[in-house]
Amino acid sequence: MAKSLAAILLLGLPANKLFEKFKLPGLLGMLMLGVIIGPYGLNLLQADMINISGDLRKIALIIILLRAGLGINKADLKKVGNSALKMSCIPGLIEGFFIAFASTKFLDFSFVQGGMLGFIIAAVSPAVVVPSMLNLIENNIGTNKGIPTLILAGASIDDVFAITIFSAFLGLYSGAHVNIGVQLLNIPLSILLGIGSGIVIGITMVKIFSKYHIRDTKKVLLILGVSILLTEFENLLKTKIEIASLLGVMTIGFIIVEKMPDLGERLAAKFNKIWVFAEILLFVLVGAQVNIGVALEAGMVGIIVIFIGLIGRSIGVLISLIGTDLNWKERLFCVIAYIPKATVQAAMGAVPLTLGVESGDVILAIAVLSILITAPLGAIGINFSQEKLLEI
Repeated sequence: MAKSLAAILLLGLPANKLFEKFKLPGLLGMLMLGVIIGPYGLNLLQADMINISGDLRKIALIIILLRAGLGINKADLKKVGNSALKMSCIPGLIEGFFIAFASTKFLDFSFVQGGMLGFIIAAVSPAVVVPSMLNLIENNIGTNKGIPTLILAGASIDDVFAITIFSAFLGLYSGAHVNIGVQLLNIPLSILLGIGSGIVIGITMVKIFSKYHIRDTKKVLLILGVSILLTEFENLLKTKIEIASLLGVMTIGFIIVEKMPDLGERLAAKFNKIWVFAEILLFVLVGAQVNIGVALEAGMVGIIVIFIGLIGRSIGVLISLIGTDLNWKERLFCVIAYIPKATVQAAMGAVPLTLGVESGDVILAIAVLSILITAPLGAIGINFSQEKLLEI
């Protein structure tokens, strides 16, 4: 595994730099590197690295979400609260059902199979979106109307809706007794439990840091360790109840920066440094999950289904922003920022195939294709449009 880690770092840094030199998002270079050196490319990564890839990607995602929580301003969050809540569910719901219906027409899927595909693809990627929004906050781009905070908050909850509804369709397919009403009720409960867990942990951390003198580096490690345990606790309870643990992770950072602003600022700087390492791991290992051969099997029909979904998502974003003071350029930016897929699709694309769902191979192919299309499209779109569409 040590050799694989060395290869990821030594190749990931120049790949990042090369793409930035051409004015493209560095994460694209790392994603492409992962595709090339991963098991479906040159197969340069050792099996034990691939086996723990999921855990490493989760830890990297936790790091950037903690950093996001430390960067959220309470006043901005209050300003965009209602819109963020709408952004967390309406775009994903419309996209998921657009794809479900399109699948019945173009792929001859049943509606339940289409629902599984739709809500695998409907999840926006926090791995792509969150770093981009933090960059906007740090450069004061779009912050006068709280646009980065709006997208951060919405994107962090979006996945909860997508994964819960996917699970409901999977249960319907398998013949399990699934109460859709209970499943939908679980979504707000999951969100509240996630936020509540984050608040409890955040306040506990604040009390510990106030009472005991601990170096900032050790504080970072304590916060990171507790956050990882929170996500693992969610896995233990998954059969009984869902907890939006990643939302809880972001809440921990938010509570700390609210209660201890000076400490929050210092910790944010520390997490920025860790992210330099974590970012390379996250995007290279996400790329390593992408099987180009499988994606090509989806063909033109897969591309059509994905773009129908993106049309639905765009309509959902515009509906969510009705009643806000955003102008048309800012609304267009929100549409672009909600395009990228990567994290959930890489993690869940193969689940239907593994569980023996008919056409599971097609679902996997389109999930992989959605990463290849939307991650570059969204990342490049955010990169090139931010200064043109948002106020600086």
